[in-house]
Amino acid sequence: MTDTPAPRHLPNRLDNPLRSTILSWESLLIIVAVVIFIINSFASPYFLNAYSLSDLTFNFTEKALIALAMALLIIAGEIDLSVAAIIALASTLMGFALQFGADTPMLVAIGVGTGIVCGAFNGFLVTGLKLPSIVVTIGTMSLFRGISFIILGDQSYKGYPASFAWFGQGYVYWVISFELVLFLVMAVLYYVLLHRTNFGRRVYAIGNNDIAAQFSGVRVARTKFILFCLTGVMSGIAAVLLTARLGSTRPSIAEGFELEAITMVVLGGVSILGGAGSILGVVLAALIVGLVTFGLGLLNVPGIVMTIFTGSLLIVVIALPILFRQWRNRRPA
Repeated sequence: MTDTPAPRHLPNRLDNPLRSTILSWESLLIIVAVVIFIINSFASPYFLNAYSLSDLTFNFTEKALIALAMALLIIAGEIDLSVAAIIALASTLMGFALQFGADTPMLVAIGVGTGIVCGAFNGFLVTGLKLPSIVVTIGTMSLFRGISFIILGDQSYKGYPASFAWFGQGYVYWVISFELVLFLVMAVLYYVLLHRTNFGRRVYAIGNNDIAAQFSGVRVARTKFILFCLTGVMSGIAAVLLTARLGSTRPSIAEGFELEAITMVVLGGVSILGGAGSILGVVLAALIVGLVTFGLGLLNVPGIVMTIFTGSLLIVVIALPILFRQWRNRRPA
């Protein structure tokens, strides 16, 4: 009788949590953020200043708040292109109410409430009528901003009270703005919601295979409806912050916000096809986008160049994973 050789154990590099952490997308984003921070510090003598760094946070927090909710929506396999238009409509309705003497609590309630209603409207069209979310939100993007132009035309609303302006211009402590604190709190809440609750697991399941999730007992339509409402809520909050920071309302407010929010989400490692992504990645991506745009602003780079950069970055981060998978599949076994 011959001894049977013991089977060899083939080590799996993913068994090492330290290695998998080092090789993660979030670790790469941290390195990129540090490199951009160093470049900015050498490129402009005004960058390494406490008040300049505080201004940096105003540069991305409003869009990043939207990106937190957008991340969950994209992980679930849907998208909302109307977020900037929701901001415009919410801001317009707040300004309209201001003309009739609405106080700060009422203005905040109108802004957030408008976001909820718009998000619920998008959710109903997608989950109730089974329409594609990209088509629906392109339509509501024009609808919501069109209503703002009908109400305001080429005019603007001004004269917001100082107590309302604090939401967009106030500081909690020294140079730590209220917007930054709110964003960090929301980031923690969304992290817990996505990564530590059954709701988050349902979001991942829907994004990977919504039919299988449906047969597993997941209420797919209700979950997606909630996600659209959350995106509307965050758009309403962003409308309050942006309107308070600018101190005025115009129908063209927040143009391009949807592009930057989606860029933050995809750059953060969220798969545009759904089913994968993390809140930590989105937070780091928001910081990177803020660092880049703020650094370019300190160098007096025109806004159109920043738009070109954002669009190019979105194309690159979507194309790279696809190209990498194609290259890996071509490699010999």
